[in-house]
Amino acid sequence: MKLTIEGLKDKDAWKKVGVSIPTYDVAAVQSATRSAPVWIHFGAGNIFRMFIGGLQDTLLNKGLADKGIIAVETFGYDIIDEIYAPHDNLVLGVTLKPDGNVDKRVIGSLAEGIKSIPGDTAEWARMKQIFASPSLQMVSFTITEKGYALYGSDGSLLAPAAADIEAGPAAPKTAMGQVAALLAHRFANGATPVAVVSMDNCSHNGEKLRASVVTMAQEWQKKGFVSAEFVAWLSDESKVSFPWSMIDKITPRPSEEIGKKLENAGIEQMKPFISKHKTYIAPFVNAEGPQYLVIEDRFPNGRPPLEKAGVYLTDRDTVNNVERMKVTTCLNPLHTSLAVYGCLLGYNLIADEMKDKDLAALVHKVGPVEGMPVVTDPKILSPKAFVDEVINVRLPNPFMPDTPQRIACDTSQKVGIRFGETIKSYVEKDGDAKKLTAIPLAIAGWLRYLLGIDDEGKAFELSPDPMLDELTAKLSGITLGKPESADGKLTPILSNANIFGSDLYKAGIGEKIEVMFKEELAGVGAVRATLHKYMS
Repeated sequence: MKLTIEGLKDKDAWKKVGVSIPTYDVAAVQSATRSAPVWIHFGAGNIFRMFIGGLQDTLLNKGLADKGIIAVETFGYDIIDEIYAPHDNLVLGVTLKPDGNVDKRVIGSLAEGIKSIPGDTAEWARMKQIFASPSLQMVSFTITEKGYALYGSDGSLLAPAAADIEAGPAAPKTAMGQVAALLAHRFANGATPVAVVSMDNCSHNGEKLRASVVTMAQEWQKKGFVSAEFVAWLSDESKVSFPWSMIDKITPRPSEEIGKKLENAGIEQMKPFISKHKTYIAPFVNAEGPQYLVIEDRFPNGRPPLEKAGVYLTDRDTVNNVERMKVTTCLNPLHTSLAVYGCLLGYNLIADEMKDKDLAALVHKVGPVEGMPVVTDPKILSPKAFVDEVINVRLPNPFMPDTPQRIACDTSQKVGIRFGETIKSYVEKDGDAKKLTAIPLAIAGWLRYLLGIDDEGKAFELSPDPMLDELTAKLSGITLGKPESADGKLTPILSNANIFGSDLYKAGIGEKIEVMFKEELAGVGAVRATLHKYMS
C-alpha cells in the first residue's frame, strides 16, 4: 500500500494491517480548505503532524469540522518537498505504548503544505491569499522558542531581524517578519480579526510571539513601511489575539525499527532518511500516547471545537499555571536532568536511564521531593497525577526512541525556567534555596556536560545551543582530574541572572554547585560517584 489519497482507496488492505484511515473524504477536505482556509500553521514537523494535525483529524472524523490545516515552513523546505508532496500531505501516526503495542492511524487533516518563500514568488502570493481570507480563524506555531527571537543574549538585534527591519515587509526572511508582513496584508484586505497562537513549548509563549510581531511592525512604522493604523489594529487583542498555550507530547525522531515494521506490513516507502538539508525525516511520526494542550480561549474570529478533541480551553491564568506546573516542576526539569547526565554516562535512550537507580532517584528528587512543595496547582490537572505519569509511565516507556542528546539541545535557554523558578520559589519562601540538593546537582551536571568529556574521559559531541561558544569559552582550561582548574571559572555563569533567573550565589546554592562540579571533575568515574553520593 502507498500512503497517498489513491492508496487509501484500498480500505481492506489498511484494515488488515491494523491501520485506521480517515472516515471523511480527504480530497474534498483539501479542496474546501484551499478555497476557504480556517487554520494555517507554521512549523510542519513531527509534533504538528502527529498531535495538532491529529486533533483536527479527530474533529473531521467526528463530523465536527469540514476543513483541515495548512502547514507552512519558513526554512528547511525539505519536509514539504520530500514528505508532504509525495504522500499527498498524509501522515501515518504511530503511538508507542509502554507494553510494546502500537496504534496506527492515517492523519488526513493536513490539507496543504507550503514553502513560504517571500518576494515575487507563487508561494508568497499563496500565503498572502490565505491571510487575506476572511474565513481564516487561527494562525498557529511550533517553530521552537528560537523562532520568536529578535534579540541576542547581549540585548542587540539579531542580524536576520535587523535585516528584515531595514528591508521592510516586501520579502522578510525571518518567521516573525513574515508573520508581521502577512498580518499587514490581512489588515489591508478587510482587517478581519484572527487569533495568532503559539503552541511552542516555552513559557508565556503568546506573550513572546506578540512582542516579536508587534516590535517588527513598530520598527517598520518608524521607517514608513506600514501605517500607525495597522500597528494599532495589530496591538488590539480584540482584533488580533495572541492566546497563551501549554503543549506536552513527546515526539522523538522517527525510529528505523518502526519504519521497517511498517514496510514489512506492506506499507511502501516508510524508511526514515536524511533529507537534502540533513534533517532526519520519515512519512510517519512515532510518539507517546499521553498528550496535553491547554489554550487560552481568545479567538476573535471563531475557532474549531477543539475541546471535542481533548484540548483544554480556559483563561490565561490557568494556562500559565499549567505551563508553570509542567515546565518548572513535573516534566521539563526531569528531562533536562536526564539529558545532561545521560550524555555524561553514555546513555542513548531516556527509557534506559530510568533503569539506572541513581538517575531514577535524581528525577524523583528533582520533581516530587524538591519541586512539589512549591508547585503551582492549575486545578484543571493534578500535579501529583501528572508527575506520577511522567516518572512511572512516560519516561520509562522502552518503546519511545527519545534520546538525552535531543533533549540536551538549547539547555542554556531552558535552565532559568526549568530550575530557576523553583530556586526562586524557595528563596521567596525560606530566604534561600539551601534545602535543595538534586536541583544543584542537575545544574552541576550541566556544567560538567559542557566540558564535552564523558565520565570515561572520552570526548563527545555537545548538542546545539545558542550560548555554546560563550559558555565553553568561560569553562576553557578546566581539566578532568584537576578540580582546582575550575577555581573562579564558574562564578560568571552561576551569577548570571540572564541564564538562571537569579544569581545562584545570592540564592545560597552557588557554592554548593561549585563543590558538586569539582567532585564530578575529580577523574574518570567521578560523575557516577558524585551522583551516587548525593542520591543514595
